[in-house]
Amino acid sequence: MHDDRPLVEGRLDRALRQFIRPAQYTARVPLTLSAWRTPGEPVPVAEALAGTYEPFTTGTDWGSPWSTWWFRLEGGVPKEWAGRRVEAVIDPGFTDDAPGFQAEGLVYDAEGVPIKGIHPRNRHIPVAAPAAGGEPVRLLLEAAANPSVLRDGFVPTRLGDVLTAGDEPLYRFASAELAVLDETVWHLVLDIEVLSELMRELPADRPRRHEILRALENALDALDLHDVPGTAAAARAELTDALGRPAHSSAHRVSAAGHAHIDSAWLWPLRETVRKASRTFANVTALADEYPELVFACSQAQQYAWVKEHQPHIWERIKKAVADGTWAPVGSMWVESDANMPGGEALARQIVHGKRFFLEELGVDTEEIWLPDSFGYTAAFPQLAKLAGVKWFLTQKLSWNQVNKMPHHTFWWEGIDGTRVFTHFPPVDTYNAQFSASELAHAERNFADKGLATRSLVPFGYGDGGGGPTREMMEKARRLASLEGSPTVEIQPPSAFFTEAEREYGAKAPVWSGELYLELHRATYTTQAKTKQGNRRSEHLLREAELWATAAALHAPGYAYPYDDLDRIWKTVLLHQFHDILPGSSIAWVHREARDSYERARAELAGIVAAAVAALGGDGPAVLNASPYEREEIAVLDAETAAALPSGAPVQPL
Repeated sequence: MHDDRPLVEGRLDRALRQFIRPAQYTARVPLTLSAWRTPGEPVPVAEALAGTYEPFTTGTDWGSPWSTWWFRLEGGVPKEWAGRRVEAVIDPGFTDDAPGFQAEGLVYDAEGVPIKGIHPRNRHIPVAAPAAGGEPVRLLLEAAANPSVLRDGFVPTRLGDVLTAGDEPLYRFASAELAVLDETVWHLVLDIEVLSELMRELPADRPRRHEILRALENALDALDLHDVPGTAAAARAELTDALGRPAHSSAHRVSAAGHAHIDSAWLWPLRETVRKASRTFANVTALADEYPELVFACSQAQQYAWVKEHQPHIWERIKKAVADGTWAPVGSMWVESDANMPGGEALARQIVHGKRFFLEELGVDTEEIWLPDSFGYTAAFPQLAKLAGVKWFLTQKLSWNQVNKMPHHTFWWEGIDGTRVFTHFPPVDTYNAQFSASELAHAERNFADKGLATRSLVPFGYGDGGGGPTREMMEKARRLASLEGSPTVEIQPPSAFFTEAEREYGAKAPVWSGELYLELHRATYTTQAKTKQGNRRSEHLLREAELWATAAALHAPGYAYPYDDLDRIWKTVLLHQFHDILPGSSIAWVHREARDSYERARAELAGIVAAAVAALGGDGPAVLNASPYEREEIAVLDAETAAALPSGAPVQPL
């Protein structure tokens, strides 16, 4: 038989690109724009609502690096659109389709309530489904002109600090429209994507590959490319059988958890992470309303705390999502910190502060360490985790090793003292999966523990401001739940995956003893010396401040332990232990601010130590020993201190 696969596949790709995808929106009308540029740093929405807006047209440049613009978008749903699904579709000038590393936006309603974020692969805002026709539309867009710092690769750039980035606009506002989404065409696109991606992953000698090819060919034959909306249902009918074939019982089992890894600082400053988290969390809570099977795994208590402070509406939606089971707090740590340079006490505090926040604010006692992107892991972690009541550990970064591939994906990690924690790093080799067939096929092929274990975890969603999971990913997950030729997919919380994996494999899983060393990013342990010096000095001063403040609270009448101040300073230090701040892999702006933060912490901690020491001094001077060992040698004072002592004053060791 003639092999016409290349012809059919080429026809399919062209039809999808030129005719089917463009037909998803069947009617469009422009929205009227007006704009206000925020003077200086970002402002709350209440201030933006009172801003002075001027007329603005599409095709106009906007956005010097790191600036914020607010846009009003106004219009009305045409009456003839009654009964149809209407959305606002916004493109503020995306330069490519990479989410999270360029212009980003959060859309609010006319009263200033956040709706959801927009990104290159997630540009829509729900308006009406179905529309009544004639509804007024008034939206407010907070647009961040974040530069694409890596547009020229990892090379020196002036874009890495607002002080050097310049004033030239980065973006040209492309469009803001109301549009009718043809849901049948949209579903047809997803049907074709799932099947065509799977087909290309199957060997050429597998019957299943050819069955899918012919089903896709029949769908194209049923489709009139000049009337895609009118014939999309017929095309979908040709794919029903191919999509309905169940997976084999021996198929690899994927536990999928929605995810949006957000670096707390990296190619953007801390203040921008506050907004990245808000945009993403707004997206996820909106998505859960449409897809109740969603489970979004989200770590880093610090980012929750930011959203609670800056976006109370989104915070309330998060609390509801946690209660509904569509949101799973994970990670047990204040941030996804570096896991080598912080001292043992600091790593313990990361876990204590993280678990406390999740328990007190959301009623969840987290059970895992979640560090997909940190640059290697100290062998002290299993012991610390176990002492904190943590049962599981997850990382992805080990897949980045340059020479020695880790021999297992699921194993017991044994620490210095022999403590073990059940550990997994996903064989999909990404923490931003999109449910492509190539990703799932790679997870199945790559899984090192086949034969004894049958399941792995796939975190899916766009990270770093990309908005997390999308409705397209959720639809793909539904189609891939049980599909012949592909691993099965079940969306579930990470705790369910770990429980089932440990039950299946825990008694037989191998043991990895000692450090989990990453063969990459080695230079991060020598760069940005001031950042590292600030961290270590802060750790030492915090120990000393807590020691003398505790002693003063116990022995000095009237002294009040400065709990709130020390709690706040600890959280500042823990934040700066994030795995792109402390290692030195962030932009210049981040490290400039880190140096300032450490200096403020030093001054404040020095004041706390001085106040506690003064309270302990009583009527005479005291020599205080901060080491963990008794000291019996003579205390040697400098000349200035000795001269200040009253004649014959006793020196009292404490």
